[in-house]
Amino acid sequence: MFKIQKFDLLVSIYIFCICAAELMGAKTFPLVKLFGFQLNASVAIFLVPLLFTINDMITEVYGKERTRSVIRSGLIVIGLILFVSVAFTALPSSTRFATSEAAYDDIFGKSARIAFASLTAFALAEFLDVYIFAKIRQKLGKSKLWLRTNVSNFGSQLIDTVVFITLAFYAFNTPFADNFSFLIGLIVPYWLLKCFMSIIETPLVYAGVKWLRSEK
Repeated sequence: MFKIQKFDLLVSIYIFCICAAELMGAKTFPLVKLFGFQLNASVAIFLVPLLFTINDMITEVYGKERTRSVIRSGLIVIGLILFVSVAFTALPSSTRFATSEAAYDDIFGKSARIAFASLTAFALAEFLDVYIFAKIRQKLGKSKLWLRTNVSNFGSQLIDTVVFITLAFYAFNTPFADNFSFLIGLIVPYWLLKCFMSIIETPLVYAGVKWLRSEK
């Protein structure tokens, strides 16, 4: 009989979000122009908030140590993506694929930088998220899950956003003023979008916790 344990499925989704964000997160898209200031976001915005949501689900049901174990596994995945991105782009191409080598190296070379930025930001933000969530839980007990989820997410995602965007998109061949303008144009909407998605995903945390507990 085809059966998947709920926790295993949740971790699989977690790893999928990490991989997709690492491999495809180098693309940014325009959101809106506000007072002549262009606001942009990385496509990873659709995946990253879900990582924090899953963190909160696991912490609520299984405890912070189990969540930290999952985060460490995620860090290993990012590290492996970084390693293979560097190693595979360094290998020479066969004649048949020589014409696409430049595009391949460009895409996955960017993925290596994204992976490095994510590895740093992910380590800081994910563990901070668990720490804040657990601390608030110590004070409030099992009540106000919505508050614990959103407060921990807002704080940790701010750190994640600032560190990731700066490391991933700072252009060393561009003046600081231009970099600052572009990065702020990414950081502010990216963080606000994460906060918004954290809020609208709050019911998902409640549903996910109930779903996980039904199997325990």
